[in-house]
Amino acid sequence: MSAGQEAVGGSLTWTSAFGRACGWLLQKIVNGLAISKISPNALTFIGLVINIAAALFFGFARGDHAVRYFFYAGLVIIGAGLFDMVDGRVARQTNQVSIFGAFFDSVMDRYSDVAIFFGLLVFYARGNRLFYVGLVAFVMTASLMVSYTRARAEALIGSCKVGFMERPERIVCVILGALFNRWGVMAPALWVLALFSTITVIHRIRYTYNETERMKLLAR
Repeated sequence: MSAGQEAVGGSLTWTSAFGRACGWLLQKIVNGLAISKISPNALTFIGLVINIAAALFFGFARGDHAVRYFFYAGLVIIGAGLFDMVDGRVARQTNQVSIFGAFFDSVMDRYSDVAIFFGLLVFYARGNRLFYVGLVAFVMTASLMVSYTRARAEALIGSCKVGFMERPERIVCVILGALFNRWGVMAPALWVLALFSTITVIHRIRYTYNETERMKLLAR
């Protein structure tokens, strides 16, 4: 084995070990929550409350403490993401999976997204940065449209999972922008969100059009 292959093999080993460790820790958390008998819907709602706390950090960020508050917001959103990861697992482990649970999770996710972007909107409004107020409003609308186009399309054609900028990708962009805003990362993160969310919406519209036309031809 060459030195390069050894390096790659070592990297994969460390990556696999890290992945297994994270999976083990996550499962321990799920096991504890399952034993506590907490409702998966309650976990989903707690995730929303935590995201609202992140929005407050964004909204109150100003002056010398703005970078610190943005950093706190990023950490809080990571914490909220933990509840996003465990609510479904707890539901499956405790046999509480339900259609309403999936609906409730989706609705709370939309509220969480709006809360986070509203916090950013307040931040830019307080700083009289009107261009970025408009940009955040556009990103908020585009993010909701990414979810809406999928939901509406799936009511018509069964499945519409095309497009890149799903919720996990959007949340990662916001987290990176918040954690590294000391170097002005939030502004380009918003541009990335605006561009790729719009592309995803267009992709889903086109995909749904093609599928409905295909269904029309098959029905003849």
